[in-house]
Amino acid sequence: MGKSSSAKKVARLAQKGKGKKVRFQGGTVFPAVIVVVLLVGLGLVAYARQSAPSGNEAPTTNDHWHVSYGFYGCDKYLPNLIGNKEDPVDPNFIKYGIHSHDDGVIHWHPQGLATGSRAKFGLFLDVYGIKVSDSKLEFPADQQTGMVYEEGETKCYKKDSELRAYVWNQYDKPEDRKMLIVDFKNIRIDRDGMVVVIAYMPKDAGPPALPESAVNLPELGAADGGAMTTTTVAGATTSTIAGATTTTVGTDTTTSVVANSTTTTNG
Repeated sequence: MGKSSSAKKVARLAQKGKGKKVRFQGGTVFPAVIVVVLLVGLGLVAYARQSAPSGNEAPTTNDHWHVSYGFYGCDKYLPNLIGNKEDPVDPNFIKYGIHSHDDGVIHWHPQGLATGSRAKFGLFLDVYGIKVSDSKLEFPADQQTGMVYEEGETKCYKKDSELRAYVWNQYDKPEDRKMLIVDFKNIRIDRDGMVVVIAYMPKDAGPPALPESAVNLPELGAADGGAMTTTTVAGATTSTIAGATTTTVGTDTTTSVVANSTTTTNG
């Protein structure tokens, strides 16, 4: 009888406990504070991971890379993006250290948020306000007059067309190319001398040729990043950008060489 009575008491207590809520002493304020603290902590950890430098993984803040780019619409390259984002200064340029010089070249001298594995093509698009998804390319009003290319809406010569990306690992190796149809913003910029092209073209079209800036990449890079040296020989003063060749003839001769163009003045 004793065992049966104890079992009945346990059953009654269990029945009474059903549906009752567990309450913290002091109400709901304490658990709410705990939740907020946890969320803030997770947010700080995520921000720290994003902002932390990438160590020695290239590109670093000491690098100045040049990447050829292009936007291809149906059957031709669109004009290069305009504006260097330095004057007037653009907040995203200050943030990332990435821009162009109206030359079809991305100048990648990155800040911390654009180094290492964070160096992605989408950062350049953000600087110029260009929106891209897996199926739509949209320019701001100050670039390409706000043109929009969208799958299912925009046709090239009445043909069904699609958005693609072509990536060359090196400007002088046209055979080393891959095509992407999604995730364009996450194209990794992992070396100097790359080429990235966003193309909207008929589905049956082949890859475009390299953009003109790819052919001129060494020259443009030398003109932008080369150090200016000054040499005086027998009364002659010569200023040369790295990579250029200068010939001094006679005395009292001044020769200036900029991007393979030579001007000689005999004194």
